[in-house]
Amino acid sequence: MKYLKSLLIILLVAVAATSVRAQSRAFGVPNLLKYDNKLFHFGFLIGYNSSDFLIYSQAGLNEHDTLNIINTRGYSGFNLGIVTDLRMGKYFDLRFIPSLSFIDRSVVYNDNLGLEYHQNTNPKNNVAGAVYMDLPLMVKLKSSRIMNNIRAYVLAGAQYSLDLTSIAKKRQNNVGYVLRLYPHDFQGIAGVGFDFYCTYFKFAAELKMAFGMRNLLVPDPDIHATTINSLKSKMLMISFTFE
Repeated sequence: MKYLKSLLIILLVAVAATSVRAQSRAFGVPNLLKYDNKLFHFGFLIGYNSSDFLIYSQAGLNEHDTLNIINTRGYSGFNLGIVTDLRMGKYFDLRFIPSLSFIDRSVVYNDNLGLEYHQNTNPKNNVAGAVYMDLPLMVKLKSSRIMNNIRAYVLAGAQYSLDLTSIAKKRQNNVGYVLRLYPHDFQGIAGVGFDFYCTYFKFAAELKMAFGMRNLLVPDPDIHATTINSLKSKMLMISFTFE
């Protein structure tokens, strides 16, 4: 997994650099003049993500005999998706991009002896790996063309996510207990990006943030769960699309 993510990041940088270099030679000549008049556009997405939790712990945590600090730790992953774009007007599009998100994240506990251990983790690397199926629906507000072949845009919308690797089941690890999370999540999304009209396709680079709207923690009498009020998802995504 680690080497796959590193290879993907290198590939993303190489593809982006090649596309921008090819595009820079054609700024003076408008490309794909009829492209924006089409009702539907299709393509694919590849990207990098950094996922984590928004955690709200119980008041008076230091009064517990075994725990005094709870934090979260995020890790990097990647996204793969299929782009469907519906033209709603000269400056508006409706975008649906079903994707698979490969993410890693964990909840970190510190006890009163200063020792650190992880919950919801994998015993080999202390990282909670998951694969989510994301179904986002977003509105894209775009500018007029700049320098003939560039558009700036903003995105806003929501998505439903399903954890394909855990359906609210406990998974044993090296500390003997794992937090249970609901597999269904709903997130708000906002982002910015740039479209680059190349000779034969449109390339885009965008930055998005996704914030979970529901508490993912399944109620449990164990102290590791009862010391947390709420556990919500958050994710930073850097994506490249080709349409």
